[in-house]
Amino acid sequence: MKLDRDINKINSEALHLVSCSAQLFLQFLAEASGEAAMEKKRKIVKLEHIRTAAKRHRATRDFLLDELPVPSQPSDQKSADRSRSRPVADNPAPAGTRRIDDFFSKPATKSPIEVEES
Repeated sequence: MKLDRDINKINSEALHLVSCSAQLFLQFLAEASGEAAMEKKRKIVKLEHIRTAAKRHRATRDFLLDELPVPSQPSDQKSADRSRSRPVADNPAPAGTRRIDDFFSKPATKSPIEVEES
């Protein structure tokens, strides 16, 4: 929003609301894509799974499906060169980042939201 030249000022509450909405949408899309991958017995979420998740949800399908690139080949075919892939343990995440499986795991404890009463 800050990069849009047509927007001069942004209310902090509006910015927070858009940020939270984007986070919830991406979480929904990631979970739905993960479910689509698991249904096909895959461990890696690919573009095909994101497209499947978008097709299943009407509101998402209406705006997102046209923006996703068309897959070039079906993912059921084996990759020609599997030697380039490395185990996850050999590729640690850079400092300040999290692994994608941390995103999908449920937090151990969830603190309740505190509301101040006046």
